[in-house]
Amino acid sequence: MTRAVFAVPGDLHTVTGGYVYERRLLEGLRAVGIDVAHLGLGDSFPDPTAPHLAEATAALAAVGERVPLILDGFLVGAMPTHALAQVSAPMIGIVHHPLAHEEGLDADRRAHLFRTERDNLRLLRAVLVPSAHTARILVAEYDVPAERITVARPGTQRPAAGAPVAAAEEGTPSEPPLVLAVGIQHPRKGHDVLLRALACLIDLPWRAVIVGTPHDRDHVAALHTLRAELGLTPRVRLAGAVSSAERDELYQRADVFALATRYEGYGLVFDEALAHGLPIVSCCTGAVPDTVPRDAGVLAPPDDPAAFAAALRPLLVDRELRGRLAAAAARAGARLPTWHDTAVTAAGVIDAVR
Repeated sequence: MTRAVFAVPGDLHTVTGGYVYERRLLEGLRAVGIDVAHLGLGDSFPDPTAPHLAEATAALAAVGERVPLILDGFLVGAMPTHALAQVSAPMIGIVHHPLAHEEGLDADRRAHLFRTERDNLRLLRAVLVPSAHTARILVAEYDVPAERITVARPGTQRPAAGAPVAAAEEGTPSEPPLVLAVGIQHPRKGHDVLLRALACLIDLPWRAVIVGTPHDRDHVAALHTLRAELGLTPRVRLAGAVSSAERDELYQRADVFALATRYEGYGLVFDEALAHGLPIVSCCTGAVPDTVPRDAGVLAPPDDPAAFAAALRPLLVDRELRGRLAAAAARAGARLPTWHDTAVTAAGVIDAVR
């Protein structure tokens, strides 16, 4: 049996797209016959404390030189290059999206992250990315040879057989229509843009639920304040983190999936929406145009509440249009890869670097 080590800082069960991807990949690799040891590291990355950095440096250097070592994206983007240079194991990096592309960075921080990730990528035998969009960035901006990159598209957990279908797909919409957004409460996800867009649609009947793990208290407080200032508190629920069962129920009850994201390296939630047969309104940014089929969604410019409202309005008022996009979403969702497919792709990379 092939052996490998998968190094991930923080809690592997954190509910974000990146952690979901890595947890499911770890499980999938074991299911296809790779003996993968999970190497848990400190949760302070991508800004590691001195103890967490020392712990990570020693743990990575201790991996045997014949054992493939898979590195989480925070490690690829934030480990000091001199520390990774001490590793003798053949390294495979996961890059969901380059850390320098994150929202809210000052120029010095962005430049530091760019240099660190670019230099670290040169030390890797192979790189796994979730999308062709991220692959293109690594080639064009980070000088990674294309032949070293493999797109391992995220798998999708389809609704269980016999489970209720989404309201939009079933053609019996909620009254009033339910708009669902799923994404961590982080500035990059654009929940503030969605709130401002919904305020432009106050003349229409609708309800909205925004699901997502809080990123930090200040941003969560800002979203609650904005919701109140816009007069949306009676119609918009900021649900925070919810259970898997409640999340599935919301997908089934929803009529439209709307995420006003400022950037996505992939966006697992779009595949979830497609699997549930939901029409999508999002933004033309990052990997979103590659992920959301044209006949299943409408894309607006990022960071433009008025444009997002204009994209969302027809789906709230035109039941027939909503039904057509929902049917296209369901067809696309049925074609999505499974997590087994993702694991098979990654297993081929592990075998190659051995």
